[in-house]
Amino acid sequence: MNLIQIITTIILALFAACLLIQLLYYFLYFRKLAFFKDAGEISVKKAEMPPVSVIICARNESKNLKKYLEKVLTQDYPSFEVVVVNDCSWDDTGEYLDRMELQHSNLKIVTIKEQVKYRHGKKLALTLGIKAASHEILLLTDADCMPASELWLQSMVSSFAGQESHSVDFVLGYGAYQRKWGILSRMIRFDTFYGALQYFSFALSGTPYMGVGRNLAYRRELFFKNKGFGIYNHFLSGDDDLFVNMLATPTNTRIEIRPETFTLSEPKTTYAEWFRQKSRHISTGKFYKLKHRLMLGTLWASHYGIYLLGFLLLLVGFDWRIVVGLFSIRFITQSIVMGYAMKRLKEFDLVPFIILFDFFILLFYSILAVNNLFISKHKWK
Repeated sequence: MNLIQIITTIILALFAACLLIQLLYYFLYFRKLAFFKDAGEISVKKAEMPPVSVIICARNESKNLKKYLEKVLTQDYPSFEVVVVNDCSWDDTGEYLDRMELQHSNLKIVTIKEQVKYRHGKKLALTLGIKAASHEILLLTDADCMPASELWLQSMVSSFAGQESHSVDFVLGYGAYQRKWGILSRMIRFDTFYGALQYFSFALSGTPYMGVGRNLAYRRELFFKNKGFGIYNHFLSGDDDLFVNMLATPTNTRIEIRPETFTLSEPKTTYAEWFRQKSRHISTGKFYKLKHRLMLGTLWASHYGIYLLGFLLLLVGFDWRIVVGLFSIRFITQSIVMGYAMKRLKEFDLVPFIILFDFFILLFYSILAVNNLFISKHKWK
């Protein structure tokens, strides 16, 4: 065996290992979401639903509040309030909220004034909103989010009103993006779907590790019992994923993926805006629990390995038909599982783009990682 043959054998073995790991993730984890059977229609009567506080933090969000706040305030739900935290806005957010407060008795406004000597992130705004909340069940969303239906509140909160409601502390929802024309919109939606495929599937497998603040419910008591955001309070990001990562367990977490539970946001319109948004979001991953970092790290390492090692095999002259054949096994498995999961999350139009965006995601996150390591300094707005 000469040196080239030894190198080729090693690369092939690593490639096969990455392929096996990828298949295991799709068969053991991601199929959980793809073939998940939800509870169907809401079985709890409206009269039995607990009162809810919806929390929205807004900094210079006048445009979005004018478009979406009314849809939150007019949900079909027996008893709820909407707490909007006006976080140092210098647009006409305050004036608009004052007008809306006169029209809606269930709107509560919390205002934070700008302090030159004290800069803060979203966590402070959210903490003040939670302190001002009147009810035990909290449902978080963002100012640029629109409920997919008037049953959003009922559906997201139904797990807190069922027979096992006493054991539920978290409900993870899907924060989707609206369909817009163009490749950037589709890439943003694919990235959002792929993230949801992971956190929903792992939650269904008994390993919840994150949620998204665009659509997340939990108990107020849980927040204060654990001293708010705890050891992560000084981090700029992580008001959603790190809080879930810290406290979610296999028994206290539920997911909701019925279409009426979705929230819809407008995707960023430029690559630079999306890059800044994602750069801030992924900066918290290094603070996840070790088991979650290993779980996600193995997934991404094997994902990178499939492409890198496959390319190296072709580079050293290995039979391209075997490489393509092995890669096709992974691609077919991926397409079937993702296709079913996309259907569940109403993203089925993305199926033709799976292989394209699967490769793009690796490049995009590689650039993000380099940016966060050497360049970026984040702020929440």
